Amino acid sequence: MKKPIIVVPTYNELDNIRRLLPSLLALPVEADVLVVDDNSPDGTGNAVLEFADTGRIHLLSRPEKAGLGQAYIAGFKWSLEHEEYDPVVQMDADFSHNPDKVPELIKALENHDLAIGSRYCSGVNVVNWPLSRLLLSWFANHYTKVITGLPIMDATGGFKAFRRSALEKLDLDSIRSDGYSFQIEVTYKLFRDGCSVAEVPIIFVDRHAGTSKMTKSIVWEAVWMVWRLRFPGLF
Repeated sequence: MKKPIIVVPTYNELDNIRRLLPSLLALPVEADVLVVDDNSPDGTGNAVLEFADTGRIHLLSRPEKAGLGQAYIAGFKWSLEHEEYDPVVQMDADFSHNPDKVPELIKALENHDLAIGSRYCSGVNVVNWPLSRLLLSWFANHYTKVITGLPIMDATGGFKAFRRSALEKLDLDSIRSDGYSFQIEVTYKLFRDGCSVAEVPIIFVDRHAGTSKMTKSIVWEAVWMVWRLRFPGLF
């Protein structure tokens, strides 16, 4: 019998991961957790190993920080290599994604191939963001929708659940994008390939601890990515 796995990328998330893993272990949906750690100097990887005796927490260590998108891809590949896992959930370590919503995302997969925890499908549900960050996020999603035709209110969201069969459709080695762009590219390619997408309303709360990984280069990558997705022959 297959069981869910939750992929969590980390870089310097020591305080958060020690709180997040017990929360995930306590969910009514019994899922394994794969932490993909990019050799965090603060000892995040060692903290994950403290939970190894549960039999449900796994650590995939990478030698250096190589981007959020590639961390997720490494996690997806690991999950697909282990046939006992279906579905695959992705989420951040910083509690901006509420662990209690994981069962709802998984339930949405009963009728869809991909479920997205959406900040914008029922109004604007973001807490503790400055207005500038909120406007940037909202505009990025509106821009994506206009250029690509993707009928999703929150294409840049990083809280997702995939049927295994959906992930298997992706050419993971061809995905080089990061941040916003990674989220857009994965959703767009699955939708283009006929996967059905559900948006599950969530309340997004800015991170509890640590620092944001958002940079200007991530934003600009997303600006150009949508054009490459919509008109691949021109780029």
